Amino acid sequence: IMSDSGHSQPNMYVPGRNRRRRWMDQGPPGNLNLSEPGREREPILRDRDQDRWDGNEDGCGYTIQKTPIILSKPANERAKSAPAPATIEKPIVLMKAREDSKPASTAEGTALPPTAAMAKVEKEGQRPTQPVYQIQNRGMGSAASSAGNVDPVVGQAKLMPPQKMKHCIKLVDEYMNWCDSAIEYLLDQTDVLVVGVLGLQGTGKSTIMSLLSANSPEDDQRSFVFRMQSQEVRERAGNQTSGIDFFISQERIIFLDTQPILSPAILDHLINNDRKLPPEYNLPHTYVEMQSLQIAAFLFTVCHVVIFVQDWFTDFNLYRFLQTAEMLKPSTPSPSHESSSSSGSDEAMEYYPHMVFLQNKAKREDFCPLNLKQMHTVIDKLMMHSRLRYKGTLSMLDCNIFPGLPYDFLESEVNLFLIPTMDTDTDETMSRAGSGGTPLFSLLPGYKGHPSFHAMISRLRSQITSMSRPQLSHTILTEKNWFHYAARIWDGVKKSSALSEYSRLLG
Repeated sequence: IMSDSGHSQPNMYVPGRNRRRRWMDQGPPGNLNLSEPGREREPILRDRDQDRWDGNEDGCGYTIQKTPIILSKPANERAKSAPAPATIEKPIVLMKAREDSKPASTAEGTALPPTAAMAKVEKEGQRPTQPVYQIQNRGMGSAASSAGNVDPVVGQAKLMPPQKMKHCIKLVDEYMNWCDSAIEYLLDQTDVLVVGVLGLQGTGKSTIMSLLSANSPEDDQRSFVFRMQSQEVRERAGNQTSGIDFFISQERIIFLDTQPILSPAILDHLINNDRKLPPEYNLPHTYVEMQSLQIAAFLFTVCHVVIFVQDWFTDFNLYRFLQTAEMLKPSTPSPSHESSSSSGSDEAMEYYPHMVFLQNKAKREDFCPLNLKQMHTVIDKLMMHSRLRYKGTLSMLDCNIFPGLPYDFLESEVNLFLIPTMDTDTDETMSRAGSGGTPLFSLLPGYKGHPSFHAMISRLRSQITSMSRPQLSHTILTEKNWFHYAARIWDGVKKSSALSEYSRLLG
């Protein structure tokens, strides 16, 4: 009888039962002795026919059942042919605004199985193991998408960095028409600073705005974001900028470069080319002056900071022009908490920007403390009746330009900043002494009397960008909302009855 292990067990012979064995004895068949329990005489089964004897339940006999043979492969081949275990897929999260009023339908509200979701994402070109988030702007007036139809590609596009501008584009063209191309570079975020510039022809407005926005003095002037005057334009005494140019930096600061105010080149172009004037203007010089007032009143309404550039000190007619533009400025109520001036309670009912007077191409004697004090006094007396914020937001004494001067040296400090000529940064000829012409103190640079142009531009940039950003209207404006707000202001300025009445008085 075979045991469970496949070996025979001696002395367990049951007569009267049919047995079928294949014995392979070590001796002749007659030498088999079943009564003698010797392991050396124990019958051995063949390896090829290892049969198993099992008794059935009724005890009538035994049936032969072959031992199952398990075929196995080597470990290296087993790992290749083994089926891959089921992996837990990472979920794909689609974030959307809740819609309490409309319940999700059965087809759209039912979650897709993992295989279907993976196939959908792979079809759209996304990795199935990377979560996709769709960021919705809170409180910006953008409606949520309908009932779960959210595109993962659109969700990832909102996380990409904003498009970078390489050069300026037109906000207002030379015919004083509004352009809509700037909306492509704006975002739905509220941390934005708007800086505009005003000035006469040839004072360096475009150069200053390029250095404040995206360029450095070491760059090639032909690569500046605001185009400078070429040699040909300077020879014929023309103007480079027409209308209003727009540029937004990566720090989300909007820079507006404008055509020169009261420009003789624009007046000459109108007269020599016989351009038709609008019906409300009779004389070309009246039209040029009204264009300048429209641009100034527009900047006073939509900008946080307005830089007034001069290349000499000073023209009293320019201050009359600023006060006229302030008077013709559209009425824009500002929040009550923005009132920071002590001139009166009426300040809270009208918005006015920060005004910065920039003295470009300043000479050495302009940096004398006594001359600087006289400049501040004159500007303060000329602008004392103005509501523009021309005091208290910019200081040259804080820039450590005049070490040793006390902070109370300037009795009435206005927002005045001096910028030397760019050519003064070149190496000057060393001072020479003696008949032989040997250099004296050859290792020391030449005396300038003021910091370098690079240092002054860097300090001016830090002062401008650190100014406060008050609300332009009674609501908080995003970049795109500012664009639409500025378009309405420009349309209102062109159709202003006050400007029409003023032009009639001039004509």
